[in-house]
Amino acid sequence: MSVLVVDKPIGPTSFAVLKQVQRALIRSKGGAGERAPKLGHGGTLDPMASGVLPVCVGEATKVIPFLLDADKEYEAIFRFGIETDTLDASGQVLSEKPVGDLDASRLEAALASFRGEIEQVPPMFSALKHHGKPLYRYARAGQTIERPARRVTVYELVLCAFEAPDRARLRIRCSKGTYIRSLAADLGRALGVGAHMAELRRTASGPFRLAQAMTLDEIDAAVDEGRALPVISLREALAHLPAVTVSDALALRLARGQRMRWEELGSGVVEHGPLCVVLPSEALVAVVDRGAEDAVSSLRVFNVG
Repeated sequence: MSVLVVDKPIGPTSFAVLKQVQRALIRSKGGAGERAPKLGHGGTLDPMASGVLPVCVGEATKVIPFLLDADKEYEAIFRFGIETDTLDASGQVLSEKPVGDLDASRLEAALASFRGEIEQVPPMFSALKHHGKPLYRYARAGQTIERPARRVTVYELVLCAFEAPDRARLRIRCSKGTYIRSLAADLGRALGVGAHMAELRRTASGPFRLAQAMTLDEIDAAVDEGRALPVISLREALAHLPAVTVSDALALRLARGQRMRWEELGSGVVEHGPLCVVLPSEALVAVVDRGAEDAVSSLRVFNVG
């Protein structure tokens, strides 16, 4: 199996979703006694968030590092006038202010400075590590750790609707590592009223779209009825990366770890990776980069059977 796109519900953690999918896959193979398939996901969603969660099964877990690098798309609701410690609706209220004459035109004007490449400080309530421990553990203990600002890119930031007096519905397309909670808080500060993220739904992650996703109930129903689950191939999963098609002989050399020069991949390939190497059948052979002395360096090699 390759990648199953799950529509994560609000409430459970991404890990809990993995476990439920794993149980469904075990049932699909006959139940008790079946070996649990190896699973991983292509980008965590917080418990209060819903939407696209790519679940990689078996061999597909090798593509996870490349999925994490992919751009993301969200629909979010920001609520103004209230700041929380987690920067979202799950946290404790830190301050409340009247929103005054806040309207769509003021919001539109403020949004302009948050488009393009921006600097963003990661939230304390996040899984980023400090001395090997997630930041949220320090936050729960009442500690604040200095976090350097990081550069992220907001490709698209659209005000879909202003819901008076204090809510805005937005559509966001951004680079990896962008925290929508931080975006809400920073926007609130820019407007002088504070804000937090009230709702979040991921509508796309790399090549995966909400239209491809199945709810957990739909996955369980399909398994119980003996229907095949719709999966995404490894090449489709890495559609955001460039690719080169090679012969069976060259693919065999890659699979065996034999030395190969970058130029042997053919003319017109990108200067550097990550680059997908595929067979004419579209089967993914490897993801490679350009190493020392122009040698092909394999980042991941796949079993194409």
